[in-house]
Amino acid sequence: MSASPSSMSGAGAGEAGVRTVVWFRRDLRVEDNPALAAAARAAGEVVPVYVWAPEEDGPYYPGRVSRWWLSQSLKHLDASLRRLGASRLVTRRSADAVVALIELVRSIGATHLFFNHLYDPLSLVRDHRVKALLTAEGIAVQSFNADLLYEPWEVVDDDGCPFTMFAPFWDRCLCMPDPAAPLLPPKRIAPGELPARRCPSDELVFEDESERGSNALLARAWSPGWQNADKALAAFLNGPLMDYSVNRKKADSASTSLLSPYLHFGELSVRKVFHQVRMKQLMWSNEGNHAGDESCVLFLRSIGLREYSRYLTFNHPCSLEKPLLAHLRFFPWVVDEVYFKVWRQGRTGYPLVDAGMRELWATGWLHDRIRVVVSSFFVKVLQLPWRWGMKYFWDTLLDADLESDALGWQYISGSLPDGRELDRIDNPQLEGYKFDPHGEYVRRWLPELARLPTEWIHHPWDAPESVLQAAGIELGSNYPLPIVELDAAKTRLQDALSEMWELEAASRAAMENGMEEGLGDSSDVPPIAFPPELQMEVDRAPAQPTVHGPTTAGRRREDQMVPSMTSSLVRAETELSADFDNSMDSRPEVPSQVLFQPRMEREETVDGGGGGGMVGRSNGGGHQGQHQQQQHNFQTTIHRARGVAPSTSEASSNWTGREGGVVPVWSPPAASGPSDHYAADEADITSRSYLDRHPQSHTLMNWSQLSQSL
Repeated sequence: MSASPSSMSGAGAGEAGVRTVVWFRRDLRVEDNPALAAAARAAGEVVPVYVWAPEEDGPYYPGRVSRWWLSQSLKHLDASLRRLGASRLVTRRSADAVVALIELVRSIGATHLFFNHLYDPLSLVRDHRVKALLTAEGIAVQSFNADLLYEPWEVVDDDGCPFTMFAPFWDRCLCMPDPAAPLLPPKRIAPGELPARRCPSDELVFEDESERGSNALLARAWSPGWQNADKALAAFLNGPLMDYSVNRKKADSASTSLLSPYLHFGELSVRKVFHQVRMKQLMWSNEGNHAGDESCVLFLRSIGLREYSRYLTFNHPCSLEKPLLAHLRFFPWVVDEVYFKVWRQGRTGYPLVDAGMRELWATGWLHDRIRVVVSSFFVKVLQLPWRWGMKYFWDTLLDADLESDALGWQYISGSLPDGRELDRIDNPQLEGYKFDPHGEYVRRWLPELARLPTEWIHHPWDAPESVLQAAGIELGSNYPLPIVELDAAKTRLQDALSEMWELEAASRAAMENGMEEGLGDSSDVPPIAFPPELQMEVDRAPAQPTVHGPTTAGRRREDQMVPSMTSSLVRAETELSADFDNSMDSRPEVPSQVLFQPRMEREETVDGGGGGGMVGRSNGGGHQGQHQQQQHNFQTTIHRARGVAPSTSEASSNWTGREGGVVPVWSPPAASGPSDHYAADEADITSRSYLDRHPQSHTLMNWSQLSQSL
């Protein structure tokens, strides 16, 4: 785990001329911040620093609402540091965080650099680079654990190998000694008195003129900052936590914790959350309050899923872009930007899906159950590449978290060993009556359906014409008809699965015949490119702006603006035919190499070389004819739907939901359900029918080390 308090305080303690730089990232708090606590104990000057270098993240440039939250959180952090006696928070704008940090350390004559760990591939490479360069210059560099209960390399199975399924991983975590108690804020921080000309701060601009109106609305619902996070945690512990096991699936009410943005930006310590929930659990257990005890178990499970997302990313760095299960590399995703645009604008014709996408578009927030609904529809019904959906969530969610979102989308797309079955489509109509039984959620976000009776609210296409006229609804005009019939989607999914298994069998046969170059490993095949509208067009700022000339982060993407709910919908057929081009420790804090050797009879991966042809054809170029046929079928479905109502046959009698609202993660349900009403939901994770039918899908992709391209 992190360095011990003795080692933390020993770095430079009592030495003259000690000046420590504390590098803040996603740990924007003064409470339970090991790096800040170590710097405060070092008996020297402390210089807090934040470097804004979003270009390093490539396509994952933070979205509008994420940037708004970050700007507010930094202001809150700066004020908190000043109250503790520290100097101002030094901010830098750069295209390379390492270069900016090293220049700053040199300019102020710092002797130490302290920071807290991150676990995504880019951050791991960046952190090792910083340590190597500064250590070579004689600067003491230390890093600490402030984001997880346990470090990823501490949680292993009996053979010393990483876990590949959530349930055994979390069971092992619960059997380990409890994580250390959270640290109190420092009593005082010695200021680093630096002239402004010697250590200037760049003015960070996180929004442009077109975004300020939308951002102003966010402040009415959210209060960023670590002290506000503490208040939100207390409010949840003393209120909704008691009935969390029963109410967490209600989409028409605020029944989750709403802590995920605070956790993502590090304004809230996960160790503090864990310990306080455990205290509540012990108290309720001693009182015989079984409902409260069960609520704590389920909520802690959602905390475990956040841990697991970082755990998977650390042990499988490429899981942010590629499926964890090897056979998924052959799945023929539908590369259709028309489907994608209709989905994200909330015009699919399925009310619960559309209501969820409208809420996400307008507020940057989505109930965890609705996230499951819209993502499952995206992957199973529309069969669009899951990375497209993950990217859109990253662009629009207030609590956008790359590791958690990747875990969720891989779980939904069946890309995890314990993920949701790939061959099962959930019926949005049934999910609507499950999560929004009275239709209040749909009415709130789809005003055109507000007058529709509850009996028809989740399937208006079945409503009698007289009911539709009384409600002022004209299907295909002010509310679209279903974009895809569920029966057609089920047939298309089965065809895609058959093609996937045929390609997977051909790949295995090629390997057995010694033809390694036959199909190739998906690690050598680039993922399906994002649509042009998902390529974040940002006015890139200069690497080193001046104080008097602040940079702007102007964005041209209108989909992150709050839409006008008063504008009428254009006829579906017109829109669908439109043009869419528009330190010094003896033990390293983070292992420099993590070799993952999954235990299996045979690793079913093929050496890359020139064998990516068929994979590329199934995912990209070879889709041209198939894509045209799908477009034709799509238009045919739309015209047929005008005269014939889509079938309402149940696509599935089961579904799986996420556990809790702490992070945007689609969790495997608990082994024992919280109530009889949802007993079927919670048993889903133990269902092995899909993997039992296809035992070869246990094969994991071989992510043995970080990509050299990083």
